[in-house]
This record gives sequence, structure tokens and C-alpha cells, in this order.
Amino acid sequence: MNRLAHEQSPYLRQHQDNPVDWFPWGEPAFAKARAEDKPIFLSIGYSTCHWCHVMERESFADEALAAVLNAHFVSIKVDREERPDVDKVYLTFVQATSGQGGWPLTVFLTPDLKPFYGGTYFPPDGRHGRPGLRAVLRQIQQLWQTRRSALLESAQETHQRLARSLERSPAPDVTLSSALLDEAAAALKQDYDPVHGGFGDAPKFPRPSQPAFLLEHGVRHGDREAIDMVLHTCHRMADGGIHDQLSGGFARYSVDAQWRVPHFEKMLYDNAQLAQLYLDAYRVSGDARHARVARRTLDYVLRDLTHSEGGFYSAEDADSEGKEGKFYCWTRSELAQLLTPEEFGVAARYYGVTEHGNFVDHSDPNPLPGQNVLSVSDPELSQNEAAWLESAQSKLLAARSRRVRPHLDDKVLASWNGLMLGALARAYGALGDLAYLDAARKNLAFLQRTLWDLGSRTLYHRWRQGQRDAVQLLDAYAFLLSGVIDLYEVTVDPPALEFAVALADTMLAKFRDTDAGGFWLSPAGSRDLILRLKQDYDGAEPSGNSVAALSLLRLSTITDRDDFRDAAEQTLRSFADRMRRSPQAVPHLLLALASWQNAPRQVVLAGDPAHPSFPALLQEIHRSYEPDLVVLGTRGPVASFARTLPVTDEQPTAFLCTGTACQPPAHSPDELRRLLRQRPS
Repeated sequence: MNRLAHEQSPYLRQHQDNPVDWFPWGEPAFAKARAEDKPIFLSIGYSTCHWCHVMERESFADEALAAVLNAHFVSIKVDREERPDVDKVYLTFVQATSGQGGWPLTVFLTPDLKPFYGGTYFPPDGRHGRPGLRAVLRQIQQLWQTRRSALLESAQETHQRLARSLERSPAPDVTLSSALLDEAAAALKQDYDPVHGGFGDAPKFPRPSQPAFLLEHGVRHGDREAIDMVLHTCHRMADGGIHDQLSGGFARYSVDAQWRVPHFEKMLYDNAQLAQLYLDAYRVSGDARHARVARRTLDYVLRDLTHSEGGFYSAEDADSEGKEGKFYCWTRSELAQLLTPEEFGVAARYYGVTEHGNFVDHSDPNPLPGQNVLSVSDPELSQNEAAWLESAQSKLLAARSRRVRPHLDDKVLASWNGLMLGALARAYGALGDLAYLDAARKNLAFLQRTLWDLGSRTLYHRWRQGQRDAVQLLDAYAFLLSGVIDLYEVTVDPPALEFAVALADTMLAKFRDTDAGGFWLSPAGSRDLILRLKQDYDGAEPSGNSVAALSLLRLSTITDRDDFRDAAEQTLRSFADRMRRSPQAVPHLLLALASWQNAPRQVVLAGDPAHPSFPALLQEIHRSYEPDLVVLGTRGPVASFARTLPVTDEQPTAFLCTGTACQPPAHSPDELRRLLRQRPS
């Protein structure tokens, strides 16, 4: 074993048996590179990454290739999920110099950590137009020996260009206005796939922030076209192979435009965001199919991605027994052996199962033939056929449970747990299932116990097997802040609000750029970073800046803290030009802009939360989709006007307010429903 055996990251531990003399990211590796005057070979990935596994098997397990690395380079492994700040620096370099990016990410650095060459996956030898890693290592080694000064000079120039390109400052000619939102909605509509749903072409990522923005914009403006685009997208994703048809949960993306063939790994952040999207789709449409998908997604996480004490694990792999998708795929003959003729006939037609299959196994040697990903191909069923299909699904699920399950990445990340915490809280609000509220509360207690240092008011990022790291990231604070606010709004529990305020105060102190606006990804003084970055791209995950801005606006309304609103507004202004030029890149930031522009309505709940009618009033608030509604109680660090509202012990009361002006109180869900339906003039 190499020194990665002592690390907690599941990804790093996957490389502990390599003959490569790996170092984790840190000063010992940097010191060795400086002392021996060697370039650094940096490899970044994550534990459920299929092509990371391929590169590990092909190259890092190869004795001869490892010998070259050990003799001429200092080799460092980084888990991008634990250190997204490190990953972002070098991914930005590779994207800028090669026009592409992804994982595994392979970068060559000077001993002072400046990059000078990089790419993604390298096969051991040249293949299909890709240079081979052996040849690249030889070339870099020769250049380091013969043209080192030129490499160092190039690295310095590249570093300076990157630093300039990443500078962010407010654009004085861009006004924060509704026109930005209208233009963004129009741009998203242009990217819409009217046949298969979603936005753009293959490969198709759900990117939940995009449909979430378009749905909210459609509801605000009565734009039925926008709403239907989102609902159609939700239906098509739910019917596709990207959605696990047997046990729920979504894979990371689809390799085709039809959502049919996924890249099979299941990530916590995708499932948390998609659960929220389907909850919103249900609240807008009333279609029980959306509620069912949300439940199945949440139940998948609670069943398969949850620590016994309440934390949520990060992901499940795409591979099983060394083959991508083996756990999820079926041959036609397998179905015929497992099912009765009636069940087989219905299941094969419903899921489009063919002899040839729809998924090509590229593993070598001995690829699996005739593999089928289950997706809904022919949904029309009679009553008898529906019963046969249900029976077939039970048998297939039982058979699949006997297969070798994909690798579980069991680290707990504060950032992704914050997204899932919010999904569970909102599910309780929309569906009324106490199990989701219990899971949310248990999760928050776990995170506070394991990753929050009360004395220093510090949130750390990763916990695994009783150990936490020493890393602090904006995304951890912002995502958890959002989730805690969601939990507060469905409970009006003062300790949750107090924790949200503590998170927000620390986030502002550690990450805010008070000069130019926005938030840095890492706190000041991070010695292992050559650049301090601000992330604004809302990709598979929303950016920390987007989530921070929206969360601070919500918290400002609840607490009447002007400093929260000012920080959010300054963030929006610092990225205003980005919203104008590339609205498709920042849909979650556009949600924050919409929140900033629209005066929120507040529902203040006064009275004893233990009273039987208190939960009924809360349920009524969250049953419908109200993008400009904020919920608060009368206790804890709430806005001062809320604490002055009359409280009676006999019956809880709801006040619907705009600013500090409140309408006559409501004492029953029916009265509150009538108030909520009244739109401000």
C-alpha cells in the first residue's frame, strides 16, 4: 500500500494499492517537489467516476508506467468532491488551454503549483486520436530537462492570464431589472427540446436550476408555455433510463438526447435537486406522477445513501464488477427466465427490451452482449397488464438485489447534505409525510454534531468514519444555510433559525468580497491555492454565490437584517454582466435576482407549535407553489414586527403580511387558503 491508505477519501483509497508513489494534496508533496526540483503530476477525480476507474486500471496499476512517474515526478491525487476549490483552479486551466474539461483531470504543475500542461483521460498508449500517457510523460520529462526555463516562464504567464480572466467586478452599464429575467427565459426556451424535453442536445444533464428558474418565471408571469416545457421535461426524465425504473433515484446524466441511456452513477446532489424540482412540479400541476417521482427519489436516498446516524452519503458508482451499468441492465433472455409469459410480454413491451439491447458495454475484454437499460417505451397498459407489470417489477427488483451492488462513496459532505436537507424539509411541507421531517431533523443534528464547531462557529466540509477534514468551503456554508432555512420555514423552530443566522454570519466573515461583491470559494489565507476563485456557474450543482445570494435574501426577510440583503444585492451586481451575457449559465443566480426584485409576502405563525392546529396551518402554506412567500414565527431572531403580533394560547394564528402591514388573522387552514389566493394589486 502507498500513503493514500491513510486518507479518508474513498477515491484516494481506491488508489492505495497502486505502484505509483502517490501523495495526497498538501505540503509534504509540495516540499518534495521543491526539494527535488521535479514537476508535479496531478490527477483529480472522484470515486464513482467511470473513466477514473479506467485510467486507474490501465495506467496507475501498471508497474512500468508507475516507475516513470516515481522517478521523474511527484504524483498527487485529489478528490474533487472533497476539494472543489483545488479542482476548479486546474479545471479552469485545462478548459482555457484545451477547450475541454472533465474527469479524470490530468495536469502537470511546477513545484510552486502553477500548471503548464493538462488534459482529461489519457490512455496508456495513443488511441483514437488521444495521446498516450507514456508518451506524454516522456515528453514532459524531456522538456523539464532541456527547456525548463521556458516551461516555468509559460506557467507564470498562464497563471497571470488566468488571474486576470477570473477577476469579477460590477458592470456599471448593466441594470438589475426584469429585462434580464425575461431575456434569460427566452434564451432557455430557445434551447428547449420539444420532443424529448430538457435543454440542449446530447449528452443531457438534468441541471435542475434551469427548469427550476423557468418554472418559477412561468408561474410569476402566467407563461403557460414555460410551465409546460418544465412539466414535459419532468415527464420525459421520469420515463427515461436516467431514472431508475425499479427503485427510484436518478443517474448523473444521459448520453443520448432521449434520456434513455444514463451514465449510471447516482449522485446525492442530483437526487436532492431533482426531488425539489419534482415537488415544485407537483405543487404547480397537481399531477400525482410528479409527487410519486419525488417520493421515490427521496426514499432511494433514505434507503441506500443514509448513514445510521442521519448523514447522507455522496454517491453510488456507475460500475459493478468492473463493468459500467452491469447492476442496472438486463438481457431479454434474463427477463424471460425470471418472469411468467404474461409478465414478460408486458415488461418487454413497456420497457422496450430487445434482443440486441440499447446499451453497449465497452469494457474489455469480454463485453456483455444485449444489455438493456429499462426506460418507459410503451406506457399504455390495461388493468390486467398493469398488475402483471407490477408483479414483474417486484421480481426484477428482487433479482437485482442479489447482484453485486456498485461501490458506495460513504463520505458525508456538508454541501450536498445541505441540498438533501432542504429537499426533505420541502417534501414534508408539500406532502405532509412526517418521516421526511424526522429525517431532516436527524440530518441537521448529525451535521451539527460532526461538522460544526460551536466554539469557533466553523463548518467543516467532509466527515467519514468518525473523522472530519480541516477544509472550509463557501458551498458548504451556502448549501447548508439554504437547507436550514427550508427546515425553519416548515417548522418555525427558533433553534433552526438561530443556526441559520450563525452560518450566514460566518459565511459573510470568511468568504465575502466586500470590495467587488460576491463570495470567494475558499477563505482568505488558503496557502495551497495559487488562485482565489469566485464560482458563478450553475451546472450540475448550483454555485455557492447563487445559493448564498438567494439564501441571504430569504434570511433577510425573516430576520429583517439589512446586512444580509446588502451582501446579496452586491453579489447580484457583481455578476450582472454574466446574467446578461450568459443567462443559461446562471439560472440559480437568476432565481436570486427574481427574489430580490419581487417584494416577498410573509406568513407569520403565532401561537404554540405543539397545538394540534399549528401543523395544519403550516401544511396549508406549503401545499401550493408560492415563489415570493416567506414563512416565519414570532420567536427567535425574527423581524421585530413579527414579535409584536398578538399570540394567544387558545388557537394558533397566521398573519399574511407585506413589509410590516398585515391582513386580518387567519385561524384555520380554509381562512389561510383564501388569504393566500388573494394576489397583491
